Amino acid sequence: QVQLVESGGGLVQTGGSLRLSCAASGVIHNIDHMGWFRQAPGRQREFVADISSAGAPMYADSAKGRFTVTTDHAKNTMFLEISDLKLTDTAVYICYANTAPPDEKAYWGQGTQVTVFP
Repeated sequence: QVQLVESGGGLVQTGGSLRLSCAASGVIHNIDHMGWFRQAPGRQREFVADISSAGAPMYADSAKGRFTVTTDHAKNTMFLEISDLKLTDTAVYICYANTAPPDEKAYWGQGTQVTVFP
């Protein structure tokens, strides 16, 4: 089992920046990929970014340029830095972890709210 806890969300003015954290615990040695989705009110969950255990990032087209995903293996934590925040970034940001075979499961956090105001 893998437990994920997000933090770092909050209320931010447009143009500002935030760093979200996702702390992993439990059986983490088999994590293959971690990443972020977000869900805005009334909208479907949207993929934001992914990072492999080797540190290779991947971004949704909408996230390229303002979003940066990184990991700190010593702290078992993944980060998502968002710059130049826009009103449309308002959402619950949810992290996930995918484990490699033979487990091959997806684990999800509870999410952290990001609210951007004018």
